[in-house]
Amino acid sequence: MDVRMREVNDVFGSLQIPDDALYGIQTARTVANMSYSGRTLSQFPAYIRALASVKKAAAIANSQDGTISEPIRDAIIAACDKLIKGEYADQFPVDAFHGGGSIGINMNMNEVIAGLAGGDTHPADHVNASQSTADVCHTAIRIALIASAESLKMNLLRVIATLEAKALELEPVMTIARTCWQDGMRVSAGVLFQATASALWRRLEAVDHAVDGIHHINLGGTVIGSGAGASLNYRQAIVPVLAEITSLPLRLRPNLFDAAQYPDDLGRLSAEIRLTSAVLVKLAKDLRLLASGPETGLSELTLPAVQAGSSFFPGKVNPVIPETVIHCGLLIGGNDGIIQAAVELGEVHLNLADGFIGTLLLDNMQRLARTAELFESRCLAGITVNEETCKRYADSFIPLIVDLKETYGYAQVSEWLKQWKPEQIIVKFGRRENHE
Repeated sequence: MDVRMREVNDVFGSLQIPDDALYGIQTARTVANMSYSGRTLSQFPAYIRALASVKKAAAIANSQDGTISEPIRDAIIAACDKLIKGEYADQFPVDAFHGGGSIGINMNMNEVIAGLAGGDTHPADHVNASQSTADVCHTAIRIALIASAESLKMNLLRVIATLEAKALELEPVMTIARTCWQDGMRVSAGVLFQATASALWRRLEAVDHAVDGIHHINLGGTVIGSGAGASLNYRQAIVPVLAEITSLPLRLRPNLFDAAQYPDDLGRLSAEIRLTSAVLVKLAKDLRLLASGPETGLSELTLPAVQAGSSFFPGKVNPVIPETVIHCGLLIGGNDGIIQAAVELGEVHLNLADGFIGTLLLDNMQRLARTAELFESRCLAGITVNEETCKRYADSFIPLIVDLKETYGYAQVSEWLKQWKPEQIIVKFGRRENHE
């Protein structure tokens, strides 16, 4: 279908924009100049909603201060409410990871709101009044991350509940512990799940602390934290107004110059997300090995079969869900590496990568939330134990030696191991039940 276009001009020349586009020349310039990642702002609805909430709060604060008129305020608020509801997501075509300190994202939002508001509403003079990209995007990305953290937390809590139930279910089943991938002592098959649940509780607590830190925002600090371009009345009003709109306990950063230069709050949260992912990856790797086989592997556990595992081997079922968790962890780790490097990019008075960092982190959190959901529902909940295999492992040579050491001491058992072969010791002392 042909798209009708209109020509728009600015000091950099002319561009063609779709007739039905709510955005204008600034958005089109960003799309033309800085599209490279294949990820557009429209693919991050939480960020769009957060940006619209910031613009709504700014309109209210600017109206209270007399910077914009009430009709303009009302038109902006109505436009923002539509975006907060999820409407017009297709009007945000800018690359989510573009350069320039998120300028294109802020401009895209300003132009769409002005287009929806209509009349005399101007994207810069009205929608962006008393603001800078630096404080708008800094604030909005943190609001989006807070919302995403809640979804992630709910999914991780479901994982924990399933792990705790599985630990209780498998507690009576004895198997063998492995250290350095060598045989060890007897242990309950439920211990693996119990330990992971415990680790995830600790991870959730750490993530919660990091999320609490990003409730501190810099809205009102404008470009570098000085507040230039915003009145004192606006600066005093804006955060309480935004807190009311979002129902979040948002607080102003103690030092706004610090906020403009150091996004280490995002770096901390990213590190906690990476570590949380690492806990799931460790479990996924263990499950992949413990379920290996079915004839020549460990075959201690059986994972739910969710789809064919091979286009070559009929009937082969692979651990595709644990492998998906592992792949997710690699992506999260890669993004975290970029994030930690970008924290250092605050040359002199402004870190231009703040929004870039936040969007990568948003991607990581949403990715981990979805993966946790799949892991719980399509793998963890349906795991079963192969009790005969576990019993054979529990009754093997090394666990017997551990039992003997506890009864006769390390030195005595070491002497027997010099005198007798393993099969002779097994015959002499028997299995665990005979020894007891």
